Amino acid sequence: MGEHPEEAASFLDSVLEKVTDKLPGHDSSSSDSDDEKSKKPEPSSIASSIKRLFGREKPVHSLFGGGKSADVILWRNKQTSAGVLVGATVIWLLFEWLGYHLLTLICHVVILGLTILFVWSNASAFINKQPVRIPQISFSEQLFQDVASAVRFEINRLFAVIHDVASGRDLKKFLLVVAGLWILSVVGSWANFLTLFYVAFVFAHTVPVLYEKYEDQVDAFAFKAMDEAKKHYRTFDVKVLSKIPKGPLKDKKL
Repeated sequence: MGEHPEEAASFLDSVLEKVTDKLPGHDSSSSDSDDEKSKKPEPSSIASSIKRLFGREKPVHSLFGGGKSADVILWRNKQTSAGVLVGATVIWLLFEWLGYHLLTLICHVVILGLTILFVWSNASAFINKQPVRIPQISFSEQLFQDVASAVRFEINRLFAVIHDVASGRDLKKFLLVVAGLWILSVVGSWANFLTLFYVAFVFAHTVPVLYEKYEDQVDAFAFKAMDEAKKHYRTFDVKVLSKIPKGPLKDKKL
């Protein structure tokens, strides 16, 4: 009878040893899993670590003003954006296919609108309908001042760029401007100004919304392309630009 307590005690000791042997392993595995979870970057940290084009920190919607125009460009309201795009397409077709002129189109649209409003205002009394309430439109003086100020700022900035390019201070900027003007002249030879304006309008209503949807991939690809372009420019600078002889500049004595 005295052997049973000893066997029971030895059995309990073996069980406790097995349990204690398993506990450290369990703690280490759980700690490893916790470490792995802690090492996994959060989506917010990933988004913040991605470089954005032109060093921007604001979302695309705020870059376009964040108002109704941004909603139209980024297709927040699909019916309004589609209506604007269809209207631009109809105007382009009228000019290109039907041979309309701008002044003729404006006059015909105004004549049609005035005729409809005039007829409806006089016929509403006979059909027991309320006449159309035509809002009185007036532009404030501040609006024109803001537009003039914005236009003046852009023109002055354009003149500053032209001055920098023409003065020969920045060869890189000079090459970029010349290449851009040459590409624009080639594209302009393919179509007239109206078609180019329509293509630019379509791009303005499609490219931003696609960029907003795939901005992470586009930014990563753009930075890779910029790095490659910088490498090629450095090679071109070393092999070509640096070998161009430059005469010594002497200060003229008065």
